[in-house]
Amino acid sequence: MAVEGRELLHFGSNDYLSLAADPRLGDAVTEAVRREGWGSGASPLILGHSGLHERLEQRLAEFEGTEAALVFSTGFAANAGTIAALVGPGDVVYTDRKNHASLLDGCRLSRADVRVYAHGDWRGLGRLLARRPASGARRRLIVTDGLFSMDGDLAPLGPLADLAERHGAMLLVDEAHATGVFGRLGRGVAEHLGVQGRIAVRVGTLSKALGSVGGFVAGSRFLVAWLVNKARPYVFSTALPAAACAASLAALEIVQAEPHRRETLLARAAAVREQLARQGWDLGRSASQIIPVLVGEPQRALQLSMALSDRGLFVPAIRPPTVPEGESCLRISITFGHDESMLERLTEAMGALR
Repeated sequence: MAVEGRELLHFGSNDYLSLAADPRLGDAVTEAVRREGWGSGASPLILGHSGLHERLEQRLAEFEGTEAALVFSTGFAANAGTIAALVGPGDVVYTDRKNHASLLDGCRLSRADVRVYAHGDWRGLGRLLARRPASGARRRLIVTDGLFSMDGDLAPLGPLADLAERHGAMLLVDEAHATGVFGRLGRGVAEHLGVQGRIAVRVGTLSKALGSVGGFVAGSRFLVAWLVNKARPYVFSTALPAAACAASLAALEIVQAEPHRRETLLARAAAVREQLARQGWDLGRSASQIIPVLVGEPQRALQLSMALSDRGLFVPAIRPPTVPEGESCLRISITFGHDESMLERLTEAMGALR
């Protein structure tokens, strides 16, 4: 990537499978634009829902192994709209403290009673669930990321599914950073941990590992029919361009046909984590292609980012409000496009700074 006229090796992208610039996606978009044009012109419920939108939703349901799927204009809209459609005043929603902003905003917008539990603390969540509200909640919803976008760790989905079943709650998992990367078929952390069939609502994005744009929800036909009528960001937003759906369809075919991309990515990320840990860096509980280097203070994170830039590497410094006070870090994002020599440059530079 070029920054102010300098070429830097990029370690800040969420294009985990390096598909955003894949010519197969470009060819699919070119052909779709030639046939369909670019803009969709209206919301899905008026005339914005084309044959390509329908094909993508069918393909996503097949990919996720669910009855149905629904495409949103963004992953943020999918999360915020789905939560607000599932719960409201008189309901309770339980959210991990480190969930993505789209999940937290969805909880607030729902006007349900919001209970926050400590990051990954399923035992604490169990205690919250055992304390039924005095008024008695109509519905209860547990909300979590599958792979946390800053910490790079995995949610304890097995215990969360147990709790949801024990307490009669719905469980929503956002697989934005795990779709295409984790699981034998690339379905995400739920598949990786063997609990995908126990999760009522699965949210994903088309804009990270799939290299396109948009978000989606996968689940039962009843869930999708409900969201079509109740999720305001779906009802009142202009639909994605049909050509973007064509790019996503091409990406899904590649994810299915080339599992070595995610396998190689995760193996390389594990090797980088091992080397950085050996150097003495604090990586938290990262278990993925997202590797935070925890340094605490914002100024320290900026200094390290600038020092890496001087060595030809772009590694973003993440500071409040993106992360809580005292948790500033470097966020290293490994992609399939990083070869061994690139990763060696990174680890050597980090070793020198250490």
